[in-house]
Amino acid sequence: MEISKADFEQMKAKYDQEVKKGKSGKNKNKDIDNQTNWVSYTKEDLLEVLGQDGVIGIKFHFTEYTQKVAEEFYGDQADLYVGRLGIVYSPIYDSSDKDQSMDSSGPYYDRGQICPPACQ
Repeated sequence: MEISKADFEQMKAKYDQEVKKGKSGKNKNKDIDNQTNWVSYTKEDLLEVLGQDGVIGIKFHFTEYTQKVAEEFYGDQADLYVGRLGIVYSPIYDSSDKDQSMDSSGPYYDRGQICPPACQ
């Protein structure tokens, strides 16, 4: 699922303030003491991005679910996701300018299944 740049930036900022600095991810009630083990993606989700014109790869961004984004994605199960690590990905475009090809201007996608809470 494509997500907005604003949602990506909120998730990235929460990660940068907490987990990236060696702190526990936080949800509204407590620290997350059993953090994300893995994130899985379907072949179809990744190929949808890789199949776009000019795309030469995918960049994976470490993020952390905010209350707002978790509520948008998971509704009444949002509390199971807030403070958990996630991965948002974006296409890398073919460009002769190396800095431009690694630009993170989007679009952004978050289609992963994270464990916990969904460990199937």
